Formats: sequence, C-alpha cells, structure tokens
Amino acid sequence: MVTIHDIPLVLASSSPRRLELMRLLQRPFTVEHSRYEEPPPPDEDVDIKQLVKELALQKAAEVAERSADALVIGADTLVGPDSPAGVPFGKPRSTDEAMFMLRRLSDAWHRVSTGIAVVPAGNVRELIVPVVDVVTTRVKFRKMSDRQIEAYIATGEPFDKAGAYGAQGFAARYIECIDGDFYNVVGLPICRLSQILDNRGLTCP
Repeated sequence: MVTIHDIPLVLASSSPRRLELMRLLQRPFTVEHSRYEEPPPPDEDVDIKQLVKELALQKAAEVAERSADALVIGADTLVGPDSPAGVPFGKPRSTDEAMFMLRRLSDAWHRVSTGIAVVPAGNVRELIVPVVDVVTTRVKFRKMSDRQIEAYIATGEPFDKAGAYGAQGFAARYIECIDGDFYNVVGLPICRLSQILDNRGLTCP
C-alpha cells in the first residue's frame, strides 16, 4: 500500500516549459502525455477561469485513469482580455491568427489564466481527494508596430503558445509590466502547485 510519503508524481503534459518548472519542486516525477482531445477555444465570451480548470482536470483525469498509484498533475493555460469573461486566445494556427492576437495584445493589459488539477490514481485515491484551482496574472504589453509583430512571428515562437507569445522568450522585450505570478504566464503556477502539495503532506525538501 502506497503511503503519503512516497506517492509518485506524474506530469500530464508534454510541454517543455512545464517540465522545466516542475523540476523546481525538487521532487522526482515522470511525464505522461494526456490523450484528452482538447477542443478549440470558443469564439464567444466564456468564463476563462472556469474553462481552464475544466481542461486541466480532463487532462489529468485521462492520465490518472490509466496510471498506477500516483498523483497526476494537469494544467491548461489560456490568454484573454483584461476582464473576468471574454473570448480566449489559444495557440495560433496560422500567421494571420498570430498577427490578430498580437495586435490585440499590443499596448494593452490582458489576463493569463492557468488551471491546475491534482488528481489521485490507483490506491492514492484513498489518501488524497482531487484538487482543481486556477491562477490568473495580468500582463501589459507595450505598443508593437506591425513590423515588430511580423519579426516576432518570424521567430516561430508564437505557434505553440497560448496568446501567441512566450514571456520567457523573445516576447520579453515587449512585456512592460506583470501583475501576479510570472511562472503562471510561462505555463505553470509553481508556487500554487507547491502549496497544494505541501498542504497534503507532500512537502518538498
């Protein structure tokens, strides 16, 4: 029977950025890509916080269903307007979509929300109940010219990132201000995740 002190952690994500942030927990973990087929972001106003929580839970739950004793961690990040509800930006599927998103973000505040889900698998279900939470960070971009946007898109960086930019990459030169957790903007609110684990007796060294 697994005990609270030796529960394996599984990251239900293939994101290299989330993998690097998970290493900051200083706990061993494995990576298992979730097979959950994420729907495209809606093209109408939604509660973005609730949406990312649901997506993170679905990703973690899918991995948990086929895992042995473990604690599975799922995450999902979306970018949206500076308001509680709005049309979310996922990963751009074309240069035109990336251009549209970055023009919207230019010279304006927006919000980055990441849902995190911690889901027990196997016998760990007897020890820990699932937890789902969300962290939101406000980000302000300085004004970008179309030429600057085109040059940024040409780096290829926007295409695998929600909102068409990576705060830890070439877009750093355009981020004027961040209100909240920077690592949440990167894709995983590591401080909040650490708190969730600590509160369940899984204190990191």
